[in-house]
Amino acid sequence: MSPDILTVLIEKYLKTQQNQYIFSWQGGEPLLMGLDFYKSATNLQKLFAGPGSVIGNGIQTNGYLIDDEAAEFFSEKKFLVGISLDGPEELHNRFRHIPGGDNAFSKVLSAVRILQKHNVEFNTLTVVTSAHVKKGKTVYNFLKDIGSYYHQYIPCVEYDRNGKKLPWTIDGKQWGIFLCEIFQLWLNEKQRPSIRLFDSIISVLLGLPPGICQMEKNCCQYFVIEHNGDVYPCDFFVKDYTLLGNITKDDWQTLLDSEKYKRFGAQKTLWHSDCNRCEYLRFCAGDCQKHRLPGTKSVLCEGWKLFYKECLPEFKRLIKNSSDFFNQA
Repeated sequence: MSPDILTVLIEKYLKTQQNQYIFSWQGGEPLLMGLDFYKSATNLQKLFAGPGSVIGNGIQTNGYLIDDEAAEFFSEKKFLVGISLDGPEELHNRFRHIPGGDNAFSKVLSAVRILQKHNVEFNTLTVVTSAHVKKGKTVYNFLKDIGSYYHQYIPCVEYDRNGKKLPWTIDGKQWGIFLCEIFQLWLNEKQRPSIRLFDSIISVLLGLPPGICQMEKNCCQYFVIEHNGDVYPCDFFVKDYTLLGNITKDDWQTLLDSEKYKRFGAQKTLWHSDCNRCEYLRFCAGDCQKHRLPGTKSVLCEGWKLFYKECLPEFKRLIKNSSDFFNQA
Protein backbone atom coordinates (compact mmCIF):
# COMPACT_ATOMS: atom_id res chain seq x y z
CA MET A 1 0.00 0.00 0.00
CA SER A 2 1.37 3.37 -1.02
CA PRO A 3 1.61 6.33 1.38
CA ASP A 4 -1.06 8.18 -0.61
CA ILE A 5 -3.60 5.36 -0.33
CA LEU A 6 -2.77 4.84 3.34
CA THR A 7 -3.41 8.53 3.99
CA VAL A 8 -6.77 8.52 2.18
CA LEU A 9 -7.87 5.35 3.96
CA ILE A 10 -7.10 6.66 7.44
CA GLU A 11 -8.52 10.12 6.79
CA LYS A 12 -11.82 8.80 5.39
CA TYR A 13 -12.28 6.19 8.11
CA LEU A 14 -11.61 8.63 10.93
CA LYS A 15 -14.14 11.08 9.51
CA THR A 16 -16.93 8.54 10.12
CA GLN A 17 -18.86 8.37 13.37
CA GLN A 18 -17.76 5.33 15.36
CA ASN A 19 -17.63 4.40 19.03
CA GLN A 20 -14.19 3.01 18.36
CA TYR A 21 -11.99 2.87 15.26
CA ILE A 22 -10.36 -0.49 14.66
CA PHE A 23 -7.53 -1.06 12.18
CA SER A 24 -6.64 -4.72 11.58
CA TRP A 25 -3.42 -5.04 9.63
CA GLN A 26 -3.11 -8.28 7.66
CA GLY A 27 -1.28 -9.61 4.62
CA GLY A 28 0.00 -12.02 3.37
CA GLU A 29 2.57 -11.18 5.98
CA PRO A 30 1.98 -7.56 7.04
CA LEU A 31 5.41 -7.05 8.65
CA LEU A 32 6.99 -7.29 5.19
CA MET A 33 5.90 -3.64 4.86
CA GLY A 34 8.52 -2.70 7.45
CA LEU A 35 8.08 -0.93 10.75
CA ASP A 36 8.17 2.55 9.17
CA PHE A 37 4.82 1.80 7.49
CA TYR A 38 3.13 1.30 10.86
CA LYS A 39 4.87 4.31 12.37
CA SER A 40 3.45 6.35 9.50
CA ALA A 41 0.00 4.82 10.04
CA THR A 42 -0.09 5.71 13.73
CA ASN A 43 1.12 9.23 12.97
CA LEU A 44 -1.69 9.64 10.43
CA GLN A 45 -4.19 8.30 12.95
CA LYS A 46 -3.06 10.94 15.40
CA LEU A 47 -3.25 13.63 12.71
CA PHE A 48 -6.80 12.83 11.57
CA ALA A 49 -8.35 11.67 14.86
CA GLY A 50 -11.25 13.73 16.12
CA PRO A 51 -11.53 14.88 19.74
CA GLY A 52 -11.87 11.92 22.10
CA SER A 53 -11.45 9.32 19.35
CA VAL A 54 -10.60 5.82 20.56
CA ILE A 55 -8.36 4.03 18.06
CA GLY A 56 -7.23 0.42 18.22
CA ASN A 57 -4.66 -1.38 16.10
CA GLY A 58 -4.24 -5.11 15.66
CA ILE A 59 -1.82 -7.00 13.46
CA GLN A 60 -1.89 -10.67 12.43
CA THR A 61 1.57 -12.06 11.78
CA ASN A 62 3.54 -15.28 11.46
CA GLY A 63 6.05 -13.66 13.81
CA TYR A 64 9.17 -14.30 11.73
CA LEU A 65 10.10 -10.60 11.53
CA ILE A 66 9.36 -9.61 15.12
CA ASP A 67 12.43 -8.27 16.89
CA ASP A 68 13.02 -6.06 19.92
CA GLU A 69 12.45 -2.87 17.93
CA ALA A 70 9.10 -4.07 16.58
CA ALA A 71 7.97 -5.34 19.97
CA GLU A 72 8.92 -2.07 21.65
CA PHE A 73 6.85 -0.18 19.05
CA PHE A 74 3.84 -2.49 19.50
CA SER A 75 4.07 -2.04 23.25
CA GLU A 76 4.31 1.75 23.03
CA LYS A 77 1.42 2.05 20.56
CA LYS A 78 -0.67 -0.62 22.29
CA PHE A 79 -1.03 -2.88 19.27
CA LEU A 80 -2.78 -6.19 19.80
CA VAL A 81 -0.56 -8.75 18.08
CA GLY A 82 -2.07 -11.94 16.73
CA ILE A 83 0.52 -14.70 16.36
CA SER A 84 -0.21 -17.62 14.06
CA LEU A 85 0.76 -20.67 16.10
CA ASP A 86 -0.71 -24.08 15.35
CA GLY A 87 0.59 -25.90 18.42
CA PRO A 88 3.84 -27.68 19.32
CA GLU A 89 6.60 -28.09 16.78
CA GLU A 90 5.37 -31.18 14.97
CA LEU A 91 1.93 -29.62 14.42
CA HIS A 92 3.05 -26.10 13.58
CA ASN A 93 5.63 -27.29 11.06
CA ARG A 94 3.32 -29.84 9.44
CA PHE A 95 1.93 -27.37 6.90
CA ARG A 96 4.03 -24.23 7.54
CA HIS A 97 7.28 -24.43 5.61
CA ILE A 98 9.95 -21.76 5.12
CA PRO A 99 11.95 -21.76 1.85
CA GLY A 100 15.52 -22.72 2.65
CA GLY A 101 14.54 -25.09 5.42
CA ASP A 102 14.42 -22.74 8.42
CA ASN A 103 12.36 -23.99 11.35
CA ALA A 104 9.05 -22.08 11.33
CA PHE A 105 8.19 -23.15 14.86
CA SER A 106 11.48 -21.85 16.29
CA LYS A 107 10.91 -18.47 14.67
CA VAL A 108 7.38 -18.04 15.96
CA LEU A 109 8.27 -19.21 19.48
CA SER A 110 11.13 -16.70 19.52
CA ALA A 111 8.64 -13.99 18.53
CA VAL A 112 6.35 -14.93 21.42
CA ARG A 113 9.23 -14.62 23.89
CA ILE A 114 10.19 -11.20 22.51
CA LEU A 115 6.60 -9.97 22.78
CA GLN A 116 6.43 -11.20 26.36
CA LYS A 117 9.71 -9.48 27.21
CA HIS A 118 8.24 -6.15 26.06
CA ASN A 119 4.81 -6.75 27.66
CA VAL A 120 3.01 -6.68 24.32
CA GLU A 121 -0.59 -7.85 24.43
CA PHE A 122 -0.89 -10.83 22.10
CA ASN A 123 -3.18 -13.69 21.25
CA THR A 124 -2.57 -16.90 19.36
CA LEU A 125 -4.46 -17.90 16.24
CA THR A 126 -4.44 -21.63 15.62
CA VAL A 127 -5.46 -22.96 12.22
CA VAL A 128 -7.00 -26.36 12.91
CA THR A 129 -6.03 -28.74 10.11
CA SER A 130 -6.30 -32.45 9.44
CA ALA A 131 -3.07 -32.82 11.44
CA HIS A 132 -4.92 -31.63 14.56
CA VAL A 133 -7.41 -34.49 14.64
CA LYS A 134 -7.62 -35.78 18.24
CA LYS A 135 -4.87 -33.34 19.23
CA GLY A 136 -7.08 -30.73 20.91
CA LYS A 137 -5.74 -31.37 24.40
CA THR A 138 -2.15 -31.29 23.17
CA VAL A 139 -2.63 -27.93 21.44
CA TYR A 140 -4.56 -26.32 24.29
CA ASN A 141 -2.03 -27.35 26.95
CA PHE A 142 0.89 -26.24 24.78
CA LEU A 143 -0.57 -22.76 24.25
CA LYS A 144 -1.17 -22.38 27.97
CA ASP A 145 2.34 -23.60 28.77
CA ILE A 146 3.96 -20.91 26.61
CA GLY A 147 1.86 -18.20 28.27
CA SER A 148 -0.96 -17.68 25.77
CA TYR A 149 -4.20 -16.92 27.55
CA TYR A 150 -6.10 -15.58 24.53
CA HIS A 151 -6.83 -18.30 22.01
CA GLN A 152 -8.54 -18.26 18.65
CA TYR A 153 -9.15 -21.50 16.76
CA ILE A 154 -10.25 -21.47 13.13
CA PRO A 155 -11.03 -24.54 11.02
CA CYS A 156 -9.04 -25.04 7.83
CA VAL A 157 -11.54 -25.80 5.05
CA GLU A 158 -10.11 -25.57 1.54
CA TYR A 159 -10.80 -27.27 -1.79
CA ASP A 160 -9.07 -27.26 -5.14
CA ARG A 161 -10.64 -25.96 -8.37
CA ASN A 162 -12.33 -29.31 -8.95
CA GLY A 163 -13.97 -29.35 -5.53
CA LYS A 164 -11.55 -31.91 -4.12
CA LYS A 165 -10.71 -31.52 -0.44
CA LEU A 166 -7.10 -30.41 0.06
CA PRO A 167 -4.90 -32.52 2.38
CA TRP A 168 -4.91 -30.03 5.26
CA THR A 169 -8.70 -29.63 5.37
CA ILE A 170 -10.53 -30.79 8.48
CA ASP A 171 -14.03 -32.25 8.17
CA GLY A 172 -17.07 -31.41 10.26
CA LYS A 173 -16.96 -34.30 12.71
CA GLN A 174 -13.23 -33.85 13.31
CA TRP A 175 -13.79 -30.15 14.00
CA GLY A 176 -16.54 -30.90 16.48
CA ILE A 177 -14.42 -33.43 18.35
CA PHE A 178 -11.51 -30.95 18.49
CA LEU A 179 -13.76 -28.28 20.03
CA CYS A 180 -15.15 -30.73 22.58
CA GLU A 181 -11.63 -31.71 23.62
CA ILE A 182 -10.50 -28.16 24.33
CA PHE A 183 -13.83 -27.30 25.95
CA GLN A 184 -13.51 -30.03 28.58
CA LEU A 185 -10.05 -28.79 29.54
CA TRP A 186 -11.21 -25.17 29.59
CA LEU A 187 -14.29 -26.01 31.66
CA ASN A 188 -12.24 -27.57 34.44
CA GLU A 189 -9.69 -24.78 34.72
CA LYS A 190 -9.44 -22.66 37.83
CA GLN A 191 -8.32 -19.73 35.67
CA ARG A 192 -9.78 -20.07 32.21
CA PRO A 193 -8.07 -18.63 29.13
CA SER A 194 -10.14 -16.45 26.84
CA ILE A 195 -11.20 -18.53 23.85
CA ARG A 196 -12.87 -16.32 21.29
CA LEU A 197 -15.57 -18.80 20.26
CA PHE A 198 -16.43 -19.64 23.86
CA ASP A 199 -16.56 -15.96 24.81
CA SER A 200 -18.99 -15.39 21.94
CA ILE A 201 -21.27 -18.23 23.04
CA ILE A 202 -21.37 -16.73 26.53
CA SER A 203 -22.24 -13.34 25.00
CA VAL A 204 -25.15 -14.80 23.02
CA LEU A 205 -26.49 -16.57 26.10
CA LEU A 206 -26.35 -13.23 27.93
CA GLY A 207 -28.29 -11.54 25.15
CA LEU A 208 -25.27 -9.61 23.87
CA PRO A 209 -23.78 -9.41 20.35
CA PRO A 210 -21.50 -12.40 19.70
CA GLY A 211 -18.48 -10.37 18.65
CA ILE A 212 -17.50 -12.72 15.81
CA CYS A 213 -18.98 -12.42 12.34
CA GLN A 214 -19.64 -16.12 11.75
CA MET A 215 -22.33 -16.01 14.47
CA GLU A 216 -24.00 -12.88 13.09
CA LYS A 217 -27.06 -13.01 10.81
CA ASN A 218 -25.67 -10.40 8.45
CA CYS A 219 -22.21 -10.25 6.88
CA CYS A 220 -21.99 -6.45 6.68
CA GLN A 221 -19.35 -6.37 9.40
CA TYR A 222 -16.26 -4.60 8.06
CA PHE A 223 -14.37 -3.56 4.95
CA VAL A 224 -11.25 -5.11 3.49
CA ILE A 225 -9.04 -2.48 1.86
CA GLU A 226 -6.49 -3.93 -0.53
CA HIS A 227 -3.08 -2.39 -1.25
CA ASN A 228 -4.44 -0.50 -4.27
CA GLY A 229 -7.45 0.86 -2.38
CA ASP A 230 -10.00 -1.64 -3.67
CA VAL A 231 -12.73 -2.36 -1.13
CA TYR A 232 -14.30 -5.77 -0.42
CA PRO A 233 -16.82 -7.02 2.17
CA CYS A 234 -14.81 -9.92 3.64
CA ASP A 235 -11.26 -11.27 3.58
CA PHE A 236 -12.61 -14.65 2.43
CA PHE A 237 -14.38 -12.97 -0.49
CA VAL A 238 -11.82 -10.78 -2.20
CA LYS A 239 -13.25 -11.62 -5.61
CA ASP A 240 -14.04 -9.71 -8.80
CA TYR A 241 -17.76 -10.15 -8.17
CA THR A 242 -17.59 -8.72 -4.62
CA LEU A 243 -15.58 -5.58 -5.47
CA LEU A 244 -17.44 -2.66 -3.87
CA GLY A 245 -15.33 0.24 -5.08
CA ASN A 246 -12.08 2.01 -4.29
CA ILE A 247 -11.29 4.03 -1.18
CA THR A 248 -9.56 6.75 -3.24
CA LYS A 249 -12.66 7.35 -5.37
CA ASP A 250 -15.68 6.41 -3.26
CA ASP A 251 -17.15 8.02 -0.18
CA TRP A 252 -17.25 5.81 2.93
CA GLN A 253 -21.03 6.12 3.28
CA THR A 254 -21.48 5.28 -0.40
CA LEU A 255 -19.59 2.05 0.17
CA LEU A 256 -21.72 1.27 3.24
CA ASP A 257 -24.91 1.93 1.28
CA SER A 258 -23.80 -0.12 -1.72
CA GLU A 259 -26.46 -2.57 -2.90
CA LYS A 260 -23.72 -5.11 -3.57
CA TYR A 261 -22.53 -4.82 0.04
CA LYS A 262 -26.07 -5.17 1.38
CA ARG A 263 -26.75 -8.19 -0.85
CA PHE A 264 -23.58 -9.87 0.34
CA GLY A 265 -24.53 -9.26 3.95
CA ALA A 266 -28.08 -10.55 3.43
CA GLN A 267 -26.81 -13.80 1.90
CA LYS A 268 -25.90 -14.94 5.40
CA THR A 269 -29.52 -15.93 6.06
CA LEU A 270 -29.78 -17.95 2.84
CA TRP A 271 -29.07 -21.11 4.78
CA HIS A 272 -30.59 -24.55 4.25
CA SER A 273 -34.27 -24.87 5.15
CA ASP A 274 -33.35 -27.43 7.84
CA CYS A 275 -31.43 -24.67 9.66
CA ASN A 276 -34.71 -22.94 10.53
CA ARG A 277 -35.64 -25.95 12.67
CA CYS A 278 -32.22 -26.34 14.27
CA GLU A 279 -31.98 -25.55 17.97
CA TYR A 280 -28.44 -24.26 17.49
CA LEU A 281 -29.22 -21.69 14.78
CA ARG A 282 -28.92 -18.76 17.21
CA PHE A 283 -25.30 -19.73 17.79
CA CYS A 284 -24.34 -20.98 14.33
CA ALA A 285 -26.33 -18.58 12.08
CA GLY A 286 -25.67 -20.97 9.21
CA ASP A 287 -21.89 -20.69 9.76
CA CYS A 288 -19.45 -18.61 7.73
CA GLN A 289 -20.40 -18.18 4.07
CA LYS A 290 -16.96 -19.57 3.22
CA HIS A 291 -18.16 -22.95 4.45
CA ARG A 292 -21.37 -23.16 2.44
CA LEU A 293 -23.15 -22.09 -0.72
CA PRO A 294 -26.46 -20.19 -0.56
CA GLY A 295 -29.24 -22.62 0.35
CA THR A 296 -26.88 -25.34 1.57
CA LYS A 297 -25.62 -26.49 4.95
CA SER A 298 -22.15 -25.70 6.18
CA VAL A 299 -19.60 -28.43 5.50
CA LEU A 300 -18.91 -28.22 9.24
CA CYS A 301 -22.56 -28.66 10.26
CA GLU A 302 -22.09 -32.12 11.74
CA GLY A 303 -19.22 -30.86 13.91
CA TRP A 304 -21.08 -27.80 15.14
CA LYS A 305 -24.05 -29.96 16.15
CA LEU A 306 -21.78 -32.41 17.93
CA PHE A 307 -20.07 -29.60 19.85
CA TYR A 308 -23.23 -27.75 20.84
CA LYS A 309 -25.07 -30.92 21.84
CA GLU A 310 -22.27 -31.92 24.20
CA CYS A 311 -21.12 -28.55 25.48
CA LEU A 312 -24.01 -26.07 25.36
CA PRO A 313 -25.62 -27.42 28.56
CA GLU A 314 -22.38 -26.68 30.39
CA PHE A 315 -22.25 -23.15 28.97
CA LYS A 316 -25.80 -22.62 30.22
CA ARG A 317 -24.84 -23.94 33.63
CA LEU A 318 -21.97 -21.47 33.77
CA ILE A 319 -24.36 -18.64 32.98
CA LYS A 320 -26.86 -19.82 35.58
CA ASN A 321 -24.08 -19.97 38.14
CA SER A 322 -22.65 -16.70 36.91
CA SER A 323 -20.59 -16.10 40.01
CA ASP A 324 -18.80 -19.40 39.30
CA PHE A 325 -18.02 -18.31 35.75
CA PHE A 326 -17.04 -14.70 36.31
CA ASN A 327 -14.92 -15.46 39.37
CA GLN A 328 -12.86 -17.91 37.36
CA ALA A 329 -12.84 -16.24 33.93
